[in-house]
Amino acid sequence: MADDEVLYEVRDGGVALITLHRPDRMNAWTIEMEGQYFDALARADAAPEVRAIVVTGAGRGFCVGADMDLLSGDMGGLTGGSRRPGTFAATLRKPIVGAINGAAAGVGLAQALLFDVRFAAAGVKMTFSFPQRGLIAEYGSSWVLPRLIGTGRALDLLLSARVILAEEALALGLVNWVVPTEEVVDSAIAYARQLAEQCSPASMAVIKAQVNRDWDNDLASAGQEATRLMVRSFSGPDFVEGVQSYLQKRPAAFPTLGEGSPFDLGG
Repeated sequence: MADDEVLYEVRDGGVALITLHRPDRMNAWTIEMEGQYFDALARADAAPEVRAIVVTGAGRGFCVGADMDLLSGDMGGLTGGSRRPGTFAATLRKPIVGAINGAAAGVGLAQALLFDVRFAAAGVKMTFSFPQRGLIAEYGSSWVLPRLIGTGRALDLLLSARVILAEEALALGLVNWVVPTEEVVDSAIAYARQLAEQCSPASMAVIKAQVNRDWDNDLASAGQEATRLMVRSFSGPDFVEGVQSYLQKRPAAFPTLGEGSPFDLGG
C-alpha cells in the first residue's frame, strides 16, 4: 500500500526483509512508522518460515532520526499510549542483520545498535544527534553503545554528536562490515540466508539470549548456565540433526522455531 511506512517481504531461504519506507523524508521516524516496524519484527519472529531478518531503509537514507514535524508538535504521542518499548528489537529470538544503506542518526542509529550484526554502505554518515536537540541518549543507546565500543568511545559519540563515516564506525566496532552501497542489502541478505540455511534456529535464539543476559553476569554464573543449557540441548532434535547431517555429509534440516524459549531458557 502507498501509505505503508514499513515494507515486509519474505525472500527465498527463510529471510524476512523489512524496509523503512519514507524515502521522501529519508525514512525519518514517526509514531506510525515505529508501530509498523515493531509489528513487522513481531511478525517475522512468529513466522515459522522466517529464520533470519534483514532491516534496511528505502532510498538514500536508512533513518535520519525523528521526523522534525513530530518533534515540533504535540509530544504526548511520544510518551503515552500502549507503545512497545523502544528496545523491542532486542527481544526477538531470531537474528537481525542490519543493512545500513544511507544516513543514520538519532533514533535511527539507536535502532541499528539493536541489530545483532550490521552491514554499512561505504561512506554512510552516522551521528547520535540527541544533545544537539536538547535530548538524552534514547532507546537504550546508553546501555548498548558502551558494550559495543567501550565507555570512552561511546561517550565521545554521544556527547559530541559528531558525524562519523561508515569506515570509522567499522574501526570502532560499531558496524561489522563496510561494503559498496549497491551491495549492502544483497550482502546482508546473503549473510542472513547463510544463518537461515546452516544454523539451528533454537541454537541461535538461545545464543542471543545468553549474550544479552551474560552482559550482567559474572564468568562463573555464565559458565554454570551454559552447562545447564548444553545438557538440555543434548536431548533436543536440533542436536541430533546437527550431528547426523555432519556425519552423513549433507545439509542440516533443522526444525522451525516453536513458540516460547527453546532449551527451557526461562524468562
